[in-house]
Amino acid sequence: MRNTDILISGAGIAGTALAYWLRRAGFTVTVVERAPQPRPGGQTVDLRGAGRTVVTRMGLMDRARALSVDQRGLACVDASGRITAQLPADSFGGEGIVSEIEILRGDLGRLLYDATVPETEYVFDDTITGLDQDDDGVTVTFEKTGPRRFGLVVGADGLHSVVRSLAFGPESEQVRPLGVYTAWFTAVEELELDGWYQMYNVPGGLVASARPGRRAGEVKAGLSFRSAPIAYDRRDIAAQQDMLARRFAGAGWEVPRLLRAMRTASDFFFDSMGQVHLDSWARGRVVLLGDAGYCPTPLTGLGTSLALVGAYVLAGELSSADGDHRIAFRNYDATMRPYVDQAQQLPPGGAAGYAPSSALAIRLRGLSMRSMTRWPMRNLLAAQFAKAGDIALPDYGLHAVGEQPASSAGTGR
Repeated sequence: MRNTDILISGAGIAGTALAYWLRRAGFTVTVVERAPQPRPGGQTVDLRGAGRTVVTRMGLMDRARALSVDQRGLACVDASGRITAQLPADSFGGEGIVSEIEILRGDLGRLLYDATVPETEYVFDDTITGLDQDDDGVTVTFEKTGPRRFGLVVGADGLHSVVRSLAFGPESEQVRPLGVYTAWFTAVEELELDGWYQMYNVPGGLVASARPGRRAGEVKAGLSFRSAPIAYDRRDIAAQQDMLARRFAGAGWEVPRLLRAMRTASDFFFDSMGQVHLDSWARGRVVLLGDAGYCPTPLTGLGTSLALVGAYVLAGELSSADGDHRIAFRNYDATMRPYVDQAQQLPPGGAAGYAPSSALAIRLRGLSMRSMTRWPMRNLLAAQFAKAGDIALPDYGLHAVGEQPASSAGTGR
């Protein structure tokens, strides 16, 4: 590959992690991001399994632990706030539904971003509008800046990837919806959470949740509902909030307070849940990473692991392919595909288990959760949680100075 300039679309966890490893491999990296700056805040994400190993190989684990959110675990509550079932964070070796290391998405993204500057060029407040490939590279056009030439382009721009749409076709052909819509936002409210990630279910497939943030008085809130496909304007936040207010009217628990806080939240985000399934993650000189290529949905808890591991493997294979991106992309697929296939398997019950439709189903889900740490449920759930580490990570020789993996397969399973 004569042109070692690589463009990454998306400055989230996947994009910044890839930038880190590509720079260690000697590539020249540019990252384009639609947002005007690294995105702050956001909900908590899990550092678990092989994703934790990748962060360790970056030499960033101590800083990640220092930024982690103190949470006792997951607790289901009823309308009065009484806990009906709970799963502590130390269950399943600290890799249960709520893992031992939970970190705000914005904090992890900033940690990775800081590890890539100033060696990486970032172009904020812009996006890709066109890709023109030939045998020697890709000419890229942007919404605001002039055209540029790159050897490779990586789409790390999420479920609604622009790069995927341009190189692979319409989103409707790549994304499988789960019939769940979710809003996430930060609420500055004094809720009595007692350190728990509290989740409240309402018949009709409604889910409200609140968990402690990293700062005092900060609550990370969520409102989800199951529904047949709905049409909405992704740019019209007020209309999205109106829809949520209608759906959750009279829901009980702390929902009225969360709906009020939603109106003034600076980080409100609303989206559908869907999985991305592709036979190949590469088209010529364009390749996909993380949610853009293989989103598993938040229900699996493995999106962050896939992003971190995928970034490490993609950069490692590019560094080992003697300049032939085709070989690198094939090896990236061969290494990641089994891991992705397992990670995309939804936990028992899937969307219906997360957002039950009836009062009976909610009670049964609570009963199931209370038995999670006992046989036979424990064995079933242990297999689900073990997926996070179910990959033998190669040692590409790119690890941080002073950080030597114990073995090529050392994922800490």
